[in-house]
Amino acid sequence: MKRLWAPWRGEYIRAASARCRAGEKQCLFCALRRSRDDETDLVLCRDELAFAVLNRFPYNNGHLMVAPNRHVAAYDRLRPAETAAIDALVQRAIRALRRDARPHGFNVGMNLGRVAGAGEDTHLHVHVVPRWNGDTNFMPALAGTKVMSEHLQETRRRLRPLMLEKTERRRPALPLKKEGLKGTGLKER
Repeated sequence: MKRLWAPWRGEYIRAASARCRAGEKQCLFCALRRSRDDETDLVLCRDELAFAVLNRFPYNNGHLMVAPNRHVAAYDRLRPAETAAIDALVQRAIRALRRDARPHGFNVGMNLGRVAGAGEDTHLHVHVVPRWNGDTNFMPALAGTKVMSEHLQETRRRLRPLMLEKTERRRPALPLKKEGLKGTGLKER
């Protein structure tokens, strides 16, 4: 049996265990939603239906997640306005990362369910991972170590203003029902 060593995950596991011992039944994203210490919690921005937060255990510098405010695990259980809000924050994150870090590409996606690789499988979230040519090198392959070249607070300091910038919203391609537009800032056609 081969082993993949990820000692940085220990902090995450200890925090989750402490929440369980304290009798807390909340998930990470619900705790972040309720928290008001955005700097410590690495929250980049919030809106009425969703928020963006840097991943405390990133695959690459700038790795962030976007989650709905409402506790929901299944993508097909999202309300149309929540889907639109999440999508808008993912787009905003990609624009901010392009301006700040100039990655060569992105991995954007969700792991729905524990078997699919979700670390937090009770609250849907979208990963946005900037990628650069050559960002996979010998360190992870041979030494089992990922080198992070920047502290998370420094990444947050640079990305937060870019995430908070107002951007021109595009009109949806298809007409949406009135209730589907609530909270998106879009108007019915």
